[in-house]
Amino acid sequence: MTALKSNRPVVVGIFILIGIAILVVTIFTLGGQKKTFVHSFTIHAVFDDVGGLIKGNNVWFSGVKVGTVKDMQFYGNSRVDVTMSIEETMHSHIRKNAKARIGSDGLIGNRIVIIYDGDSTVSPVFKDDMLRVEKALSTDDMMATLQSNNQNLLQITRDFKSISKKIDSGKGLLSSLLNDPAMANKLHNTIDDLQSTVSNFKTVSVHGKAVATDLQHISGNLNKPGNSVNDMVNDTVMYNNIKRTLSQLEQSADAVSKFTINLKTVSERLNQDDNVVGVLLNDSMSAASMKVTLKNLESGSQKLDEDLRALQDNFLLRGYFKKKEKAKQ
Repeated sequence: MTALKSNRPVVVGIFILIGIAILVVTIFTLGGQKKTFVHSFTIHAVFDDVGGLIKGNNVWFSGVKVGTVKDMQFYGNSRVDVTMSIEETMHSHIRKNAKARIGSDGLIGNRIVIIYDGDSTVSPVFKDDMLRVEKALSTDDMMATLQSNNQNLLQITRDFKSISKKIDSGKGLLSSLLNDPAMANKLHNTIDDLQSTVSNFKTVSVHGKAVATDLQHISGNLNKPGNSVNDMVNDTVMYNNIKRTLSQLEQSADAVSKFTINLKTVSERLNQDDNVVGVLLNDSMSAASMKVTLKNLESGSQKLDEDLRALQDNFLLRGYFKKKEKAKQ
């Protein structure tokens, strides 16, 4: 009995030591998970709706747990300022232009804060900096979107059902295309014509490309020295000669224009009755009188010729004319 009584305090002490050890290990384990004994700094993010986020929830960056939610306070009327405790080792990785949003740990897990983005050219965050936030879709928002999509899918199904009924009943152009062989042949011919047209356009495009290539080749040849066009463009002496020739042609054209004007003036004067030529050309009575005069002159000339012949046959003058004829011989 005495031996048993002396061993009981030792056993009790051993159990107490084991309990204390287990408590210490548990404290350090939980502290390690909650980053209690790790050097950290705080940053903030203001959300419109934290969606069930509580103190102690994790903070993730690039899929890695980097801290916990330290505190939450209302900011203004309805917004929430979330204070996050971040490991000091992440100070150089999180940038000032990084963003924060509310997410979940798995499909239906605890709510977490996710830090993402950030340009490496921007300086790192400092203690108590404010991150920009992005509104995350809540479960209610996703359910509302899913419900709206279901309604749209139901409406589309109804529309397809109505269209299929119309096609089966032979209504509409699509039904005619499916059920009328003649319409199908016409559509097939139209497609063939379109293919032929496209082929023609392709041929024209190829020809146009060839023409453009030829024009480019001609332009390149014209830019080469040694041909007449290039010499004419670049030779200042030839250019001055051409310019002088054009000036002379212009002067000639002016002279021809003046001559034409003078001819027009003479023609207009000939059509008037205030000159002799105009009277002869335009006055029919003067023309008839001139014609009569010419006829009288012709008749007088004939009579004078007859009189001269009669004088030659006259015995009084016959000797004179014979002497004159001998003298001429």
